[in-house]
Amino acid sequence: MGRPRGVDDLVILRAAARVMGRVGPPGLTLAAVAREVGLVPGTLVQRFGSKHGLLLALADQSVKDAHETAGRVRRSHSSALAAVAALTTESAAVMATPESYAHHLAFLCADLVDPQLHERALAVHQAHGQAIEELLSEAAATGELRAGTDITALAATVQAITAGAGLTWALDRQGALDQRLRRELDAVLAPHIEEQS
Repeated sequence: MGRPRGVDDLVILRAAARVMGRVGPPGLTLAAVAREVGLVPGTLVQRFGSKHGLLLALADQSVKDAHETAGRVRRSHSSALAAVAALTTESAAVMATPESYAHHLAFLCADLVDPQLHERALAVHQAHGQAIEELLSEAAATGELRAGTDITALAATVQAITAGAGLTWALDRQGALDQRLRRELDAVLAPHIEEQS
C-alpha cells in the first residue's frame, strides 16, 4: 500500500495557476508551486515528472474546467445571455491585474510553440467557443436574440472581442477587466438583442 497522497492534484494545479499569474514563465518552478501548497518539490516530481508535466496536467485540467464552468454558469443564471456574460468574465477572472494578464499571456505564447500544450490550448479555446455558441443558440430559441442571427459568426466574434478587450485593457488599464469585458460584450450583442415589447 502506498503512502497517502496528502494534497490532491487539483489543489496543486490551482496553486500552479496562481503562481503563474504572479511570476510568469521564468518564476514558475516546481519549488515555487510546492511552496504554495506546503509540499517539497520532490513530491511534485513524483506526481508530474517535470515542470512540463505539471504544465500538461494544468492544461488538461483547464479543458475540463472549460466544460464545467459553462454548465455551472448556465445553471446559475436566469437567461442564456446572462450566462454568456458570466462565462466571459469568469473565464478571465485569474487575470484580474495587468501583471497577471501579462504572465498568463506569456504562457499562452509558450503554448503556441509547444505541440502538446498547443493541442490543449486549442481544446480550451474550442470548448469556450462551443459553450458560447450553445448559449447564444439558446438565447435565439427563447427570443433573447433576433430571429435570423448568425449564431456561429456571433460566437466567433464574442471570442475575438474577449481576447481583444483583455489585451486593450492590459495596455490602457482603464477600469477593471470584468467591466471592460462586459462593456465590449454588450456592444457586440446589442444589435442582435430582440427588443421586448
